[in-house]
Amino acid sequence: MSQMGIDLVSIAPQLAVLVTAVVVLSLEMMRRPQWGIRVLIIGMTIAAGTAISMLGTHTTAFSETFRVDRLSLWAVIILSAATILCALLASAEIKGTPREGAVYALMVFGALGAMILAGSGDFMFIVLGLLIGTLSGMAMAAHPRENSSSEGAMKYFVYGSVTGAIMLFGITFWVGLTGTTLLSGLNDPNLPALVTLIGFISLVAGIGYAASLFPIHFWTPDTFEGAPVSVAAYLSVVPKIGALFALVQVLRELPVAVVDWPIILAVFAAMSMTYGNVVALWQDNVVRLLSYSTIAQSGYYLLGIIGISQSSLVLDSLIVFGAAYMLMNIGAFAITQAEGTRLENFKNISKWRPWPAVGMTVFLLSLVGMPPLAGFAGKFLLFGTAIEAGFTWLAVVAILNSTISLAVYMRIIVPMFFHESKMKSTESYAPAISVVWISTFILTIVVGIGVQWLLN
Repeated sequence: MSQMGIDLVSIAPQLAVLVTAVVVLSLEMMRRPQWGIRVLIIGMTIAAGTAISMLGTHTTAFSETFRVDRLSLWAVIILSAATILCALLASAEIKGTPREGAVYALMVFGALGAMILAGSGDFMFIVLGLLIGTLSGMAMAAHPRENSSSEGAMKYFVYGSVTGAIMLFGITFWVGLTGTTLLSGLNDPNLPALVTLIGFISLVAGIGYAASLFPIHFWTPDTFEGAPVSVAAYLSVVPKIGALFALVQVLRELPVAVVDWPIILAVFAAMSMTYGNVVALWQDNVVRLLSYSTIAQSGYYLLGIIGISQSSLVLDSLIVFGAAYMLMNIGAFAITQAEGTRLENFKNISKWRPWPAVGMTVFLLSLVGMPPLAGFAGKFLLFGTAIEAGFTWLAVVAILNSTISLAVYMRIIVPMFFHESKMKSTESYAPAISVVWISTFILTIVVGIGVQWLLN
């Protein structure tokens, strides 16, 4: 087999996603959106299955510009599942609208952008992945054609344009210094510190925008609130995981001796966790509350990244927390989509729909990090990574922030069980929403128990 053939086989999961995106888009052009979602589910399942069969592979493709490794393969698995779940939510929310199929196609294209980011071995792939992912997200956020959605999409666009330009400007310094666009070119202890630092801060601006990292997060609450709830769920998970995995690929190469980037990321992590959790305490809109929660969760994610060169738990913590975050966050958004976006919509739902109330409680407690749920397993590994890397103070900050987040989520949990309200409809959820919240509910428990069993 030729080298080109070997490279194409190496990126088979990403090619499956690309083909899926093109077919779903073609079906939208033929005005067959319901066929489109079926193709989406089949195509993303094939991509995830292919990635699972390739686990253990560690190679590069196309002259080391794309990395096929544990991180990029797990990204395909997690992002494929997230895309299927969010598409199901969208089918219950935007079914019959003129651009229904376009949303499905954009979800697949956005997932492809995130997968490209997660496997980047070259700066051009980072730029390409961010462009595909963010442009898809902007179009989805503007779907309802209302003032709030247009405002949110415009903020998403403006912040993306500015941070993308800053990132490109900083990357040019790195490329000029190393003479190559390959990430491996950074692995040189003799790089000048100041210029390398400028490139690193610029990169964090571009990556942090996609990941809703403080202080590049300001688009997040308004964009989430204006977008369909299913799109908000998608934007809270897919771009974040792709962007943060891309940051890992870069920092695998950047020597700490040149730029002490772990301490810089530790400051970003502390600020994101604290800001997200504290501001969430004042939110009455559940989608905005969850948007600030996702800012805080980005901070937790950085706990794992700072230990790349020092901890053996890094990849385990990033993958487990990525899967856990996907499950619990999409599950929480699913029930929010069914019940309503205001806190008063959740009053006393335990009386009329007890199982969804239990499910929402499990998702929120998992976001806090309560055992034995998936969020606990992920945060346990993240905290362990930070401590092993010598950032015990940051782990303490994260634990304190988890306490604040409990107060945040109790603002939803308490009304569900202890606040009286008028009688609600006892009708069951739409089938697609039920599939999403029940599957994520079960997996949030199973993953949490399974990871703890493996650790023991």
